[in-house]
Amino acid sequence: MSAQPWQEVVREKRDIRQKLVEPYLTDINGERAVADNVLSIDNVEDLTSLLASGKVTAHDVTASYIRRLDQYYQQQGNLIGPLHGVPVTLKDQFDVKGADSTIGYVARAFKPAARDAAIVQILKSLGAIILAKTNLPQSIMWCETENPLWGLTTNPRNPAFTPGGSTGGEGVLLALKASMIGWGTDIGGSIRIPSHMNGLWGLKPTSSRLPYMGVPVSTEGQEHVPSAIGPMTRSLSSLVTVMQNVIDAQPWVLDPKVTPIPWRQDMYEQVQTRPLTIGVLVDDGVVKVHPPIERVLKELEAKLKAAGHEIVQWNCAGHKECIEIMDLFYTADGGEDIRREVQGGGEPFIPHVEALTNRGKAISVYEYWQLNKRKIAAQQAYNDKWNLAIAPDSGRTVDVILMPTMPHPAVPHKTCKWVGYTKVWNFLDYPALSFPAGQVEASKDLAGPADYEPRNDYDAWNWKLYNPETMDGHPVGLQIVGRRFEEEKVLGVAAVMDKLMKA
Repeated sequence: MSAQPWQEVVREKRDIRQKLVEPYLTDINGERAVADNVLSIDNVEDLTSLLASGKVTAHDVTASYIRRLDQYYQQQGNLIGPLHGVPVTLKDQFDVKGADSTIGYVARAFKPAARDAAIVQILKSLGAIILAKTNLPQSIMWCETENPLWGLTTNPRNPAFTPGGSTGGEGVLLALKASMIGWGTDIGGSIRIPSHMNGLWGLKPTSSRLPYMGVPVSTEGQEHVPSAIGPMTRSLSSLVTVMQNVIDAQPWVLDPKVTPIPWRQDMYEQVQTRPLTIGVLVDDGVVKVHPPIERVLKELEAKLKAAGHEIVQWNCAGHKECIEIMDLFYTADGGEDIRREVQGGGEPFIPHVEALTNRGKAISVYEYWQLNKRKIAAQQAYNDKWNLAIAPDSGRTVDVILMPTMPHPAVPHKTCKWVGYTKVWNFLDYPALSFPAGQVEASKDLAGPADYEPRNDYDAWNWKLYNPETMDGHPVGLQIVGRRFEEEKVLGVAAVMDKLMKA
């Protein structure tokens, strides 16, 4: 049988990729010692300090990471910017001039971007090296990473498991030390889920804190639940460094949708100097988390208490309403946007994506307005809930919420279903950081009680997935959630928790 037109596009794109990657699949000029030294660095500041010392050049770095900025250093005697020589990769959703942004669609192949996305312009001005673009699911609307164009992305710890999604390609590259900073997007957990499954730090900011200009997305044009861009790293210090430098570059000058809030170092530092009031949410009331996730959360809660921080038990009131409204928004167009893209390329649907497009009928403009009214009311109710969340001993308002990122660690392909722990914060547009807090330990995290009665189909599905033997050693991430535009506070609290975990 002859190949269909869409399959010819796939073959040609994959051939191009192979030719681009091939020169770097072997040792480069025998410089393995330098490469090993560079690849062992997780912190941006450590890399730039090494470059500034002259012990390692940008050419050495890019012999490992594929590029160079040495000419500037040789001429000027200093670094071009705070990210000079730092290798960065991008989800295949960020426009890079001359390259495609496919977002997992065959129809978008061989349609190169005319200009760099705003964030790409900023990263280049700071001296970063853009190495590659990485895989994502067809339409991006899935917590796994697969599409007909580039195929299936697997978990680096077990190829039978998913690395999460939709920013799964970035998660894998960072976990394998093939990049230092990854950039993803998040409309329901797409940065935080792969960060959780791969042992990374991943921040979903408030949607208008960073520039989205030049980042195409499925259902583009909708503003009801906006997608956000954010960084993923192997260390907290790298995450803080890149956020601070990108915000200091005044992204609102390039993208008028960005809220012009400068980096607030005082907010970042202040929360590290006083007792914190932390709301702890163990269970979202829909899907109970697997034993290792509950254990890791309770261990960190105990450390926080011992260090003098105040714990308030946070409840899931309002979550069900927020998620119900959000799901109605996802299908407000009856799946037309995604369906047009898939049909335009002639490719087959990924089953999960096809199910999404068939989940609801298009609604009228009037019905859409009523849905927006429900959204605003739900957001106001949650804001009121937070204002009333007062610690009984100190009388202080809750600073942040600490909670699971997902109800399970990495799972076999095509079994990731419930993302209620992440997507509620997209609906509310609160900043949320997923961070590595532990790992599955089969000796501790025994299978749950055989007589456990699932609450619903999602809960039954999730409980059936738990296997402490096959999941042993896989990372467990937790989430820190703050109020809108409090990214510096979230990162400062993360610094407090990071110190406690390391101690």
